[in-house]
Amino acid sequence: MEDEEVEAGDGERQLYEHFRVVADKGQQLVRIDKFLLDHLPDTSRNRLQNAAKAGFLHVNGKPVKSNYRVKPFDVVTLELDRPPYENTIYPEDIPLDVTYEDSELMVINKPAGLVVHPGCGNYTGTMVNAIAWHLRDNADYDPNDPSVGLVHRIDKNTSGLLVVAKTPDAKTKLCAQFFNKTTRRRYRALVWGNVAEDSGRIEGNIARNPRDRMQMAVFPPDSEIGKHAVTHYRVLERFGFVTLVECILETGRTHQIRVHMKHIGHPLFNDECYGGDQILRGMQSSNYQAFIRNCYAICPRQALHAMTLGFQHPRTGKEMDFTAEMPEDMCQLLERWRTYIAGMSK
Repeated sequence: MEDEEVEAGDGERQLYEHFRVVADKGQQLVRIDKFLLDHLPDTSRNRLQNAAKAGFLHVNGKPVKSNYRVKPFDVVTLELDRPPYENTIYPEDIPLDVTYEDSELMVINKPAGLVVHPGCGNYTGTMVNAIAWHLRDNADYDPNDPSVGLVHRIDKNTSGLLVVAKTPDAKTKLCAQFFNKTTRRRYRALVWGNVAEDSGRIEGNIARNPRDRMQMAVFPPDSEIGKHAVTHYRVLERFGFVTLVECILETGRTHQIRVHMKHIGHPLFNDECYGGDQILRGMQSSNYQAFIRNCYAICPRQALHAMTLGFQHPRTGKEMDFTAEMPEDMCQLLERWRTYIAGMSK
């Protein structure tokens, strides 16, 4: 056997299976770290290589090195020295800003900083836990039943509107509207730079960035990489160095507005993940740099707000539209820019 094959285990510690996948019969030879990246998109190659060094990557019941090449019908497992985290959702008394509620659904205005759903590193204190508390007296609502609950998501540091289904029928019908692109969603975003056109359309497939698994990236629409995505935008207000835009989603992909706006050269203001937390436009003066730092302190997250949400009620068929005005941090941010630009023109 080549050096890539099987490592000896120590046989001492207890390991717990966290993930299992069987390579199909058409599987081409590929390193196990690359193979698992396609099945575990929320991790990184470096973490997988460290897991192999620790003896946590197994093939057919034996630990392997990170350069092991997966073959057809290999049983690949990730086995860690701790039990899998229990992903049961428990009610937590977390305040919710409920915009609308009836027997079928809820519309919630999520604040920035609140994680929507439990996941890696955020197992409690999420909006799903808050919803479970809010509906704790509803015997028909089980927060651990995937046939009810969140219909769509927005990022932790994005604020704005989300719809929650209380019944399986409501979730089925609402999900169908998102799939068929009949919902109406408008966002407000402050982006770096003076957007040249008053309105435009951005089309580009979205997939994980192969160089940074925490980011998404845009690929050509006619490529076979990623999922088709379309964002429409309209300029609302210009501040010279930044622009306030309205974004309308035709599709709903992970980080869609953030990565599409970066793709056309206008990252969201203070978007750390996509470079918007750097001073990308403006002057070199210390006063200007101090002004930007002050803006970042006022709005310490990407300046993105899910402002409107519209859909057809799943039971009555009535068209419903909701609006959540921009939160205080974004309002203050825009006022700072208005004051700054007005001072420059004097």
